[in-house]
Amino acid sequence: MPAQLLKLEAAPDLVDQVYRALLDAISEGSLAPGQRITQEDIAEQLAVSRQPVLQALRLLKKDGFVHDAPGRGVLVAPLDVDWMLGVYEVRGALDALAARLAARQRAQLDSGLVEQGRKAARGKNVKAMIDADMAFHEAIYAASGNPLIGQTALQHWRHLRRVMGAVLREERQRQAVWDEHEAIARAIGAGDAATAVRLIEEHGQHAGGNLAARLTQVLKSHQGDKR
Repeated sequence: MPAQLLKLEAAPDLVDQVYRALLDAISEGSLAPGQRITQEDIAEQLAVSRQPVLQALRLLKKDGFVHDAPGRGVLVAPLDVDWMLGVYEVRGALDALAARLAARQRAQLDSGLVEQGRKAARGKNVKAMIDADMAFHEAIYAASGNPLIGQTALQHWRHLRRVMGAVLREERQRQAVWDEHEAIARAIGAGDAATAVRLIEEHGQHAGGNLAARLTQVLKSHQGDKR
């Protein structure tokens, strides 16, 4: 007798596509903090039915990217400096662990990662800058040999993408980021775990401090515009 399976309400890959489309829009700012979004509007814009949109919004709510709104729809979650600094602290701990493990193996990171990052830093495509930054850190996670590090860090990166763009728009900061990345890669390749950990911790502290300062300016500016 064949197994009796329930009909799926929405294809998982379609739900994932909607989730990613909304997450990209939130991360890049086209869906701004505090903006109201509804199933109907999103379904119409993405040319899909309401069901996968509903499922995607549920996932976004669970992951902290949207909140319930009074009445219909949801609101894009606001940006909070203290919370983002907390995310950086957690990601920093994961980065330090990954760098230590990778250095013990004298892992040789692909030099093309740094070259691609510097190329993106010279351009104006903020998404390309963020993607290059993530690719470098993901390479360290992979080189650590512990797959749980990358899996755990992914959720934090999704949140950090929302605010990284504000910092990466400053050219001086973009170049400094890749100088730090290159030094971290050299330390890992040389098997110098202590230096690799110190450099990646300092890197995270610099990034978090710059992000907090820039985000504070942006939030104050928005508050002034509302008065």
